[in-house]
Amino acid sequence: MRIISYNVNGLRAAMNKGLIEWLKTDPADVICLQETKAARDNVDHKQFSDLKYHDYWFSAQKKGYSGVAVFTRIKPDNVVFGTGHKVSDDEGRVLQLDFGDIRLINAYFPSGTSGDERQAFKYEWLDEFFAYLEDLKKKHPKLVLCGDYNIAHREIDIHDPKGNKKSSGFLPEERAWMDKFFAAGWVDSFRKFHPEPHRYSWWSQRFPSVRLQNKGWRIDYINVTTPLEKQLKDAEIYPDIKHSDHCPVYLSLTMKK
Repeated sequence: MRIISYNVNGLRAAMNKGLIEWLKTDPADVICLQETKAARDNVDHKQFSDLKYHDYWFSAQKKGYSGVAVFTRIKPDNVVFGTGHKVSDDEGRVLQLDFGDIRLINAYFPSGTSGDERQAFKYEWLDEFFAYLEDLKKKHPKLVLCGDYNIAHREIDIHDPKGNKKSSGFLPEERAWMDKFFAAGWVDSFRKFHPEPHRYSWWSQRFPSVRLQNKGWRIDYINVTTPLEKQLKDAEIYPDIKHSDHCPVYLSLTMKK
């Protein structure tokens, strides 16, 4: 199974920048999108079915905001919309699909960059989600959690760790959550294959030169629980794919027959 996770920062905008043409190159079997900012009814979704994708959407109640979607050529056995955490579900943040004994979770973690209120919500969401995942592992030990986590875990994952130590997305409390997350039985699949620095998945749009100079953050992940570690085949980040301020991240894993 080849999986892409991609925050498209507005699906319709990404489609106008060549997303469909890129999908025609067959980058993955399962495409997990975050920040779609759209509902299925206001997107030309036939373009995805024409490429033989089954499409599943979980959009925010607020128009033009948040939202996740999954386009998959492998038909899932089951689809779960949300987590039952009302505020999160109202914002369309989590979509889950079962493929055999694997539960794939596509999540758009909240950002805290707009101020203290959203940062507080982010901490609440992280705690709720961690508890949810711990409970879910009991029933589904093989989990894949892909998405925009909105957290750079370690200094290697951000171009300027000293200058950003007080920035949302690299705060000590957020990084401590990531420590707790990985200690609880998750594998950073990208780092398993790529220990090297300067590998990022998001660049600020405030200054166009930032991406050219690769002054980025690695905040997009496809992580797996330890029972899946031996099934990992490859992981990658594709910084040259530019339909968004993020770029796609990739994971391939073997499926047990």
